[in-house]
Amino acid sequence: MFSKLFGGKGGNSPSVNTSGVKIHPQVDNGVRAGSSGFSGGTLTCKCSDNPVKVTITAQTAHNHVCGCSKCWKPEGAIFSQIAVVSRDNVSVTANGDKLSIVDPSAAIQRYACKGCGVHMYGRIENTGHPFHGLDFVHTELSSDSGWSATEFAAFVSSIIEAGTDPSKMDGIRARLRELGLEPYDCLSPALMDAIATHIGKASGALKA
Repeated sequence: MFSKLFGGKGGNSPSVNTSGVKIHPQVDNGVRAGSSGFSGGTLTCKCSDNPVKVTITAQTAHNHVCGCSKCWKPEGAIFSQIAVVSRDNVSVTANGDKLSIVDPSAAIQRYACKGCGVHMYGRIENTGHPFHGLDFVHTELSSDSGWSATEFAAFVSSIIEAGTDPSKMDGIRARLRELGLEPYDCLSPALMDAIATHIGKASGALKA
């Protein structure tokens, strides 16, 4: 039936060649394990003079690679890498005057360095948002070791919107799975459940 509807031959899909597929410098050579006792570090922008520094005083969570077109990506990467941490554990400790909000109308207020363009953290000010209270950070900007390991890939199909050839998507998804990063075209099931739970409680469908 599948082959009649979609023109395929059915059965198992042929293996996909993932040689040369690049995702992000932090995962291309394998996912780094986090440290259970890690308690934070410092993020530094790319400016050679007076860099912006943001201090994180806790371990991050839900670290993932993201294909959305809004997140900052290093040169040549098709995905960003981003994690979350409580906003109470995030503080700008050097040259905060160089920061500006990329898009004030966006749900996530992304604070970027006006010098190098790097996003230092993203903050949600809307108290009704499911992720209010969490800041989004790029742990690759830290020289400290032990940050939470990358867990999954989010908004994978969005890289097409940024210019990735759709014919390369099978290879990209295959490479993500090789790395142990399950690809989703939204967020991970745990985060989607968190969003749905927040909405359910707000509407009264779920007991608070």
